[in-house]
Amino acid sequence: MEGVRYRHLQDFETPRIVRLDHNLHAAAFFLMKLLPARFILERAFERGELSASTHICETSSGTFGLALAMLAARMDNRLTIVSDWAIDAKLKSRLIDLGAEVEIVTLPGAKGGLQQARLDRLQAILSRSTSAYWPRQYENPDNPRSYSEVAARLVERIGQIDCLVGTVGSGGSLCGTARYLRLIFPELKVIAVDTMNSVLFGQPDATRLIRGLGGSVIPNNIDHTQIDEVHWLSAAEIFHATRQLHGRTGLFMGPTSGAAFKVATWWACHNRTASVAVLMPDEGHRYIETAYDEGWLDTNLPHWRDPPRLQPSGANDPWEEFDHWTRFDWARRSRADVLGRNDPFEKVTSNLSSGERSE
Repeated sequence: MEGVRYRHLQDFETPRIVRLDHNLHAAAFFLMKLLPARFILERAFERGELSASTHICETSSGTFGLALAMLAARMDNRLTIVSDWAIDAKLKSRLIDLGAEVEIVTLPGAKGGLQQARLDRLQAILSRSTSAYWPRQYENPDNPRSYSEVAARLVERIGQIDCLVGTVGSGGSLCGTARYLRLIFPELKVIAVDTMNSVLFGQPDATRLIRGLGGSVIPNNIDHTQIDEVHWLSAAEIFHATRQLHGRTGLFMGPTSGAAFKVATWWACHNRTASVAVLMPDEGHRYIETAYDEGWLDTNLPHWRDPPRLQPSGANDPWEEFDHWTRFDWARRSRADVLGRNDPFEKVTSNLSSGERSE
């Protein structure tokens, strides 16, 4: 099978299982998105959807694009990544060094912002290609399926798991891992971590400083019925937690890991007899000039040094406006059951399901 050419990266997919407290373990990844990217491409090869001459096209502003580029560097396939003006300059340079073509979108879409504008640009590229493959990380079911390997490793290393905490972007990692863990632990509690101004769990869409979690469109791979609680954190709280994670544990991780760490630590402290696992998606090297640069933080988030809240506030409804750490009891309900008529993105979700949205 052609996929064997990039199996040399599989060791990078496997998370380190690090014990942070007597009842809290972290699954700390070098680059989590390598796992679904490889799995998606291998399944595509097996189904005949992808060959050595196929043009691979995807939209990404972060680690999924990097994962595809790392894999494509050992393949013959042309790779195009559609991103936006906010892409980290060093990430863009790295993508190009790995042989990827990078298309930059500068103007947001009327609905869905830059994320939707990237999807529209991607669709235009696909329509011009005679042989193209779109991994569709946000709606490809092979994304969450790939996390069976993570669930197996967690059980092998930790044993009983009572609570799983993770951030949500495409929905693949948290929902996929939870689905497999619940085959063994049906009472598993699943906590999703998001940020304000992300539509994933009902917040109004607006500009977000944090990349890698949240979104302006709703991926099909988010299975809302897997989620017990949702926690929203502000950008200042996330960056503060990222620095705290490094200072307290030595784990040099990105902001999404910091966000998950803050919520997981709180839940583990209040449930001392429960075994908690937290997913930490990538290391901190990409964020040296942002999350780990005090000058940048002081300029962009003047209040990031404020004493952190020790516990979340409760929300009656997920569409409320929050400015600090807030939790909501989602209770494994569908999005429609929770939001009902208050969901302004119902039509966008419908377009996703029918395949009308370009991604």
